[in-house]
Amino acid sequence: MPDIRIVNCHVHLFTDRHVPVNYPYRWLRPFRKLPGLIRWMAMLARLIGQHPIAEKLTRLGKFHNEARTPHQREILEHVRRHYPDNTRLVVLPMDMSAAGYGPSPTPLRRQHDELGELARDPELGRGVIPFATIDPRADPQAGELWRAIDRHGFRGVKIYPRLGFAPDDPRLMRHVYPQMERRGLPLMTHCSRGGVQGRHLPDLIADRYTDPMAYVPVMLAHPDLRICLAHFGGQRDWAAYVNPDRTRPLAEEYERNWQVMIRRMIGGGQWPGLWTDISYTLFHFEDYVPFLRLFLTGEEPEDARLRSRVLFGSDFYMTRQEELSEKAVCFRLRNALGEEVFRQIAQENPAIWLGEAEE
Repeated sequence: MPDIRIVNCHVHLFTDRHVPVNYPYRWLRPFRKLPGLIRWMAMLARLIGQHPIAEKLTRLGKFHNEARTPHQREILEHVRRHYPDNTRLVVLPMDMSAAGYGPSPTPLRRQHDELGELARDPELGRGVIPFATIDPRADPQAGELWRAIDRHGFRGVKIYPRLGFAPDDPRLMRHVYPQMERRGLPLMTHCSRGGVQGRHLPDLIADRYTDPMAYVPVMLAHPDLRICLAHFGGQRDWAAYVNPDRTRPLAEEYERNWQVMIRRMIGGGQWPGLWTDISYTLFHFEDYVPFLRLFLTGEEPEDARLRSRVLFGSDFYMTRQEELSEKAVCFRLRNALGEEVFRQIAQENPAIWLGEAEE
């Protein structure tokens, strides 16, 4: 059997030039060049129980440890060191311009153009599969989105509803999804209670925008659209599933667990265009991989349907804050799942999701 050509379906290359200067807090601007101090502040926030602030500070430290570089090229060189030479990477840009944190030093158009040039690089760009991104508040007619796709041949679209918009936003339903469906372009979307959140967006509303059920109107209107819910529900919901002892009694993830919802939505067979990836979540390897192995190796029809809709992804470079390296997680996952299942989620399923192969 030939060796596996891995497709990592969830990689980021955006730099701190693409992050608003006031993210996550205006008063942190003087500390942006002091990641050690930011890490200390995150630890302090966690000790006093301010976990949302601690998470934002940790992510800020990550942005500036890994993204303090003028070009996406340097980050691509870094991630490639963790994978075989023939690995392909789905690269997902980010637009935070409408999230309430002020402008980014470099606008989205230039981020798209740099990614397009990088994907055409005869040496370093090999295997790069670039996606375009859109926030419908910043690009209501989707002009920049389709410019990037048409000019650079981008292969799909990434959205991040937790920044402050619903997946079935009328502008997306009118200007984005119909044409994506006609062209056969896949959609990657953030689906986790964590991550970057719009500055003035309450947690309850952010969760509603990110809830797996929020995609039902989109799937009903566009049944041929291939939608990947990133992170398989996210860490909070995996943690609640693995340990049902309620450390946070009122937390919604115990009653409406997104990981369970995604498994049921895919396994039930009602939504054949629905996919998920395991990015970031599986970096808590020892806690979660035994459950993932059971989910992906079952013999029931719903297990087979789920197995056919899971994609390998890592969420590099956000995963750099975890103890295990990118390479270590990839090898451990391959060993835990076995060659057949790993080949399916890392090579065969991505080819179908990307529109390169038929089922």
